[in-house]
Amino acid sequence: MSAASSQRPVSVLFVCLGNICRSPMAEGVFRNLTNTLPSSSQNPNASNRFVIDSAGTGAYHALSPPDPRTMETLEKHGVTTYDHAARKLRPQDFLDFDYIFAMDSENLEDIEEAKTRFVRNRKRSSAAEEKPLAKTLMYGSFGGKSADEEVDDPYYGGQNGFDVAYEQVTRFAKGFLTSLEEN
Repeated sequence: MSAASSQRPVSVLFVCLGNICRSPMAEGVFRNLTNTLPSSSQNPNASNRFVIDSAGTGAYHALSPPDPRTMETLEKHGVTTYDHAARKLRPQDFLDFDYIFAMDSENLEDIEEAKTRFVRNRKRSSAAEEKPLAKTLMYGSFGGKSADEEVDDPYYGGQNGFDVAYEQVTRFAKGFLTSLEEN
């Protein structure tokens, strides 16, 4: 069933280290792209087909806004209504989201470790939900270059790193949307 014909929204969580550069950029780009999807008779409100958020594997910047360079890059590309406060990945995210996308292999490793802990703790609970857990993937697997493509952390570099990250997350978003339509 494609996302276009699905009644339940597709939920997506983007994850990087601190949730102020890459993952909020991915969230802002994906929100912008999904808000411009065409409506159809089956989906008159196309933007309601998605639940979108971002988080970090660490709580270093909890409640902080995105890095100013992230916001400048988004604004330069017409994403002007994005607002976000950083947060850490939570155990409940594995139940609340269909997809959790890592920006790099270290993020994916941290996400998988958190998921393993969640599953272990969930098995101990007598009231454990039987809901399927989120699929955890590298976001770069939708980029068309290699399944291992990573979004390098631009935090310690210059503006060019943010521009490269923007190009990547835009390409990945389009690839993911295409994969949803094909499946």
